[in-house]
Amino acid sequence: MPRRAARVPVAPKRRAAEIRAAAAKVFAERGYHNATTQDIAEVLGIRQASLYYYIPTKEAALEAVCLDGAEGYMTRAAAIQRGPGDAAHKLAALLREHLEPLRDRADFVRVFLRERRHLPDASRRRIGRHARRYERIVEQVLKEGARRGEFRRGLDCRMAALAAIGMCNAAAAWYGREPEAPLERISGAFAQLLLEGVSRAQPKPAARRNRANPRRRPDHAER
Repeated sequence: MPRRAARVPVAPKRRAAEIRAAAAKVFAERGYHNATTQDIAEVLGIRQASLYYYIPTKEAALEAVCLDGAEGYMTRAAAIQRGPGDAAHKLAALLREHLEPLRDRADFVRVFLRERRHLPDASRRRIGRHARRYERIVEQVLKEGARRGEFRRGLDCRMAALAAIGMCNAAAAWYGREPEAPLERISGAFAQLLLEGVSRAQPKPAARRNRANPRRRPDHAER
């Protein structure tokens, strides 16, 4: 009788990553409350009992998925903040990197945005700390731009940071369904909208000012 080929063991880190990806897929498609650990095991083609070696509960699986997404955002944002370029360049890069996971990690993004509210309080606070640190990075880039004169004086950097993040998060709801809207176009349009909103106002040409105020005579007529 021929021998059955021995099953090659999967490295623990690799298996853990596969389980998080499977959990993200199941939660994104079914929602947290409608999903089970059996669903996750079936995606992987393993027994449910084997799954418990890595994630003891469905709540633990949800926290692992959310934490994976949050840490990825933090790592990329911190690298951009420390890197070269002016504030406008960094802000555009932050928007681009915020949207980039929609290309191949959309399940993680959607679970983080829609399902993390189902986490227990302690888990939600842990995830929330990552989200707040990310918000501070975006806000600090805006503050640096305002301090250096790239952005307009009096800019509400906190509100601008929240608006930028909210705009990018909203794209997860419609990305892939909007015709002719690849990520490059979306990130470019978002960067233009935001930078035009925070940049210093350009002075109007003198001729335009005179037309706006017809009572004011040209300089040469005042002599």
